[in-house]
Amino acid sequence: MSQVPTIESEVLEPVGHVQVIYLGPVAPHWECRMVYGDEEQIQAFVDRIDARLRFLPPHDPQFRRNRERVNRDAERENLLVEWNLGYDEES
Repeated sequence: MSQVPTIESEVLEPVGHVQVIYLGPVAPHWECRMVYGDEEQIQAFVDRIDARLRFLPPHDPQFRRNRERVNRDAERENLLVEWNLGYDEES
C-alpha cells in the first residue's frame, strides 16, 4: 500500500481588510477603504480593484466576473474584502 501524505490547510488570520463601497450611478462608482493592514500592500491591491471596477456599476454583467477576480486576488494575498453595494444581496 502506498501512503499519500495529507496536506492540512491552515486557517490564517487576514493580514489586511478592505471595504469596497458602491457610490452610485455616477462614475467613479467605487471607493475602497483600508480598515487595517500594510499600507503598501493594501494600496497595490486597491489599485488593482480600481482598474477592474472603475467604470462598472454592479448591474453590469462584467461586474460579476471582475468581482470574483478581486475576491480571488484577495484570497491569494490573505486579505479580507467587504463589499457594500448599497442593497441587501440576499434578496
